[in-house]
Amino acid sequence: MNILFCSDGFSAGRRALEEELSEHTILRCHPSELRDSLRDVDVIVPCVSKIGRDVIEAGTFGMVHQFGRGLDGVDIPAATDNGVWVANVSTEFGNADSVAEHAVMFMLALSRRLPEMHAALAERRISEPAGRSLFGKTVCIIGLGAIGVEVASRLKTFRMRILAVRRQPELGAPEDAGVESVHGMEDLPAILEQSDYVVLCAPYRPELRCLINRETLAHFKPGAFLINVGRGGLVDDEALAEALKSGHVAGAGLDVFWEEPVDPNHPLLQYNVIATPHVAGITDTACWALATALSENVRRFERGEAPQSAANAPISPRGPVRPLALL
Repeated sequence: MNILFCSDGFSAGRRALEEELSEHTILRCHPSELRDSLRDVDVIVPCVSKIGRDVIEAGTFGMVHQFGRGLDGVDIPAATDNGVWVANVSTEFGNADSVAEHAVMFMLALSRRLPEMHAALAERRISEPAGRSLFGKTVCIIGLGAIGVEVASRLKTFRMRILAVRRQPELGAPEDAGVESVHGMEDLPAILEQSDYVVLCAPYRPELRCLINRETLAHFKPGAFLINVGRGGLVDDEALAEALKSGHVAGAGLDVFWEEPVDPNHPLLQYNVIATPHVAGITDTACWALATALSENVRRFERGEAPQSAANAPISPRGPVRPLALL
């Protein structure tokens, strides 16, 4: 079968998948070339590309499978209408550990003023700049799924005060995660006012679009930091730029953006922002785990079975472009 990665990036993921599925062909294309790359494709791995009804109806592929969790760019109703499976990698085999490490990296780099350290070293200045310690500070984690729990577990070792906000606060948090209290979204303004760090770990949903906007930013504790390892659509970039310019928000660590790839000359990036190219979940261990899970679903699709962690259930699924007997 032909499996199309819709990105020039994800090289480590592609290599892992090539080893797991050596009997199949792993293709790649730039997102702008997607419509012209659909011929004989059986499975699409969207990465950050939009898979809309137009793409689905133009192709003959039978499965859209994310190399990770995010499916907010896939038109799932259109896929279902056209017999196309949509699936992702379950949290059991996901990259939550790696994403959590990245979030902590952002917090440390911003707190210890890493870019300014580089400048001081170049200028031969010693004992500058003074940083902030995570010890004793308060962090608000928004979204307490697999990533949020892993972030909390790591921050517990820094002896931070950990507060969490989630859609279903009644689900609480694991006892060993170190979370002091779990709140509903209605409590977000009050929690923000107490927090030195705000870490976005939530998936994208329409009701969470621009959750971090001028109104919520006004509730940020002056000098707080924002970390986003969730989804770019959770943040109003213009409002965040204003808050960074004024100094109300001291800095931001961003791995996901309102558009990807983000414009490196975007005005927001001129402020105290440490930005990375949607790479938080791309590590050696995560790529192998994700490739293993995706490979199993490719084999299930090849056998005519439903994929695990499916986001839909088409009534008349498309099969592989070429019959199994010919492979």
